[in-house]
Amino acid sequence: MFTIEQIKEAHSKVKTGADFPNYIQDLIILGVKGYDTFVKDGHVEYYGVNNYSVTADEKYTEIKVADSPNKELFIEFLVKHQQGETDYLTFCNHSAQCGIAKWRVDIMEMTCTYFDKLENEILIEKIPN
Repeated sequence: MFTIEQIKEAHSKVKTGADFPNYIQDLIILGVKGYDTFVKDGHVEYYGVNNYSVTADEKYTEIKVADSPNKELFIEFLVKHQQGETDYLTFCNHSAQCGIAKWRVDIMEMTCTYFDKLENEILIEKIPN
């Protein structure tokens, strides 16, 4: 089974959103099936086979997530992040501003789904190989 230390090592190679596809490939090798990232504090819950899971602690001081989602603005911020124009913390702040409470990466389906506070799906995107 994978550990938080192994995941942190893989994540240390990610500098911008442009590095995300390689990070996913590293997680596949470790046996991670998916994970949820919580925008309010950056903690992440990773899932593997047989209900195995590990949780990484919060990464930053809590930020307030807007009550209502703004999908159009979020897509603009997401594109900028994926093009390497913003760092991770900036993207998290932008996500919170747009009402994104968490995102779920499903490595089996190769999707990333963004949710609001009420667990409504705001955007689903395919992860590039």
